[in-house]
Amino acid sequence: MTRTLRLLLGDQLDPQHAWFARPDPAFRYVLMEVRQETDYVLHHGQKILAIFAAMRAFAARLRTTGHTVDYLAIDDPANPQSLPANLDALIARHRIGRFEYLKPDEWRLDRQLADYAAGLAIPAQAVDSGHFFTGRDEAARFFGTRRRWTMEPFYRHLRRRHGILMAGPAQPQGGRWNFDAENRKAWPGTPPVPADWRAGHDHTELWRRIEAAGVASFGNPDAADLRWPLDRDEALAHLEAFLEQALPHFGDYQDAMHSRAPRLFHALISFALNTKMLSPHEVVARVEAAWQSGQVPLAAAEGFIRQILGWREYVRGVYWAAMPGYAAENYFAHTQPLPSWFWTGHTQMRCLAHAIGQSLETAYAHHIQRLMVIGNFALLAGLNPAAVHRWYLGVYIDAFEWVELPNTLGMSQFADGGWLATKPYIASAAYIHRMSDYCSGCRYDRKARTGPDACPFNALYWDFFARHAGTLAGNHRLAMPYAQLARMDPAEKAAIAEKAEALRANLDSL
Repeated sequence: MTRTLRLLLGDQLDPQHAWFARPDPAFRYVLMEVRQETDYVLHHGQKILAIFAAMRAFAARLRTTGHTVDYLAIDDPANPQSLPANLDALIARHRIGRFEYLKPDEWRLDRQLADYAAGLAIPAQAVDSGHFFTGRDEAARFFGTRRRWTMEPFYRHLRRRHGILMAGPAQPQGGRWNFDAENRKAWPGTPPVPADWRAGHDHTELWRRIEAAGVASFGNPDAADLRWPLDRDEALAHLEAFLEQALPHFGDYQDAMHSRAPRLFHALISFALNTKMLSPHEVVARVEAAWQSGQVPLAAAEGFIRQILGWREYVRGVYWAAMPGYAAENYFAHTQPLPSWFWTGHTQMRCLAHAIGQSLETAYAHHIQRLMVIGNFALLAGLNPAAVHRWYLGVYIDAFEWVELPNTLGMSQFADGGWLATKPYIASAAYIHRMSDYCSGCRYDRKARTGPDACPFNALYWDFFARHAGTLAGNHRLAMPYAQLARMDPAEKAAIAEKAEALRANLDSL
C-alpha cells in the first residue's frame, strides 16, 4: 500500500471536501501550528488563537470520523516551525510514497509548496479546494486585456451562469442587477440590533502555550471568551442567526456606523467563510432562499449576495492576476509611517478611536469602518500602503492575503492606480457624520477645514485633491469635488495646504 501524506492549512477546514468522504488507512492528514505562519506579519491575538483552536477542532473531527491525523502543536519540541521541515520529517517517519496538498489561496504559500513538491523524490499533486465559484484565472480571462477592471460585469456574468436571483436567463429579479443605492441609510437607533451571537470558548490554556512558545501578537486575545465559531456546526448556527435576526435589515444599514452598535446587522461569518468552514455556495443559496420565502427584502438579499458572489470572487481574481508584485504597488508614492495610535486606538478623533479601538478589541470592523474611516484616513494622510496592508492583514480575524491585499492596496489605498477601483474612496467629515454618530462629542469640529479645532479629515481631504490634480482631475467620477476646489478662494486653498502639511507632520498627536 502506498502511503499518501495530505497537508491541510489553517484556512482549509472544510469537512465537506471530497478528501473526507470516507476514511482510508492509505491517507495520513497533517495540520501544523508553525512560527512560519504566525510571524510573517504581526497578528492579532484572536486571529492566532482562533485559527489554532479551529485547526485542533478540525483534527479532532477527522479523527472521530476515522481518519488518520498528525497534528504538530506550536510548542512541540519536535516542531522545527516550518512547513517544509515538518513535511520532510513526516515523509521519512511514515515512509510516505506520495504527497498531496490543497491549493493554497495565498501566493507565498502556493509558491512555497509548489517548489517543495517539485523537489520531492516521490509523486506530488496539488488539489483544488473546491471552495470558490470561480477558478483563479477566471476573472483575468473574463476581462482579457482591459487595464481597468470593474466588479459589476463580472458579478452579472456569475449571476447569469449560476442562475442566482434571476427571473429568466438574462433578467434579474426585480428588474435590476444592483440595489446598492437603497443600501446607504444611517442607523437612527431602530430597529434594535440583534444580540451578539458569541461562541464563547475558553482557550486560556492554549493562549498560555502560544505565548510561552514566543509567538508575538497585538490586540486583545479574549482567550477566556473567544467569540468566533471554531467548527462547521457553530458556523452554521451563526449563519442561521444572521438570516433570522440581521439579514432583514442588512441592506438598509450595511454602510452605517454607530459607536453603540459596532456590528449593526452584519453577518460576522467572514472568518468561517475564509477558513472554509462555510461554503460561499451554501451561504448564497440560503440568502436567496430567505428572499424567496419572504423572510427578507430583495435589496437586502442582493446586497449581501453581491458581497459574496460579486466582490469576494472579484478581488480574488485581481489577486491572482496581479501577484506577486501587487503588494509593492504605491501609485501616489506615499511613505508616511503608521501613527502610534494604530496600535493603541488612543487618538482624539472619535471615529478613528472607535474603529481602531474596536479592531484591537475584537479583531473585527465592518467594511465601511475599514474603508471609509481607517482606510480613508490612511490614504488622505499619505501612509505607506505596504505598512497599511501589513496592519490590515494582521489585525482582522478574516484577513487572508488573497482577500485583504486587493481590498487594502486597491480599494482602500488606490495604490494600484485604479485597476480595481474607478476612483479613490475618500471623504471628508461630512460623510462620516452622515453615516455615523462618531462626530457627536468629538474634540474636533466636523464643519471646520482650518484652525486648531478643525476635523483633520477636512483639510487632508481637500489637500489630497489639490496635490493629486495632475493624475485625478480627469477622472469623471471626481468632477464634483474638483469643481468645488476650483471655486475655492486662493487664500483658503493655501490655508488648507498649510493645515494639511502640519497634520501630516504631527500624526501621532491627533
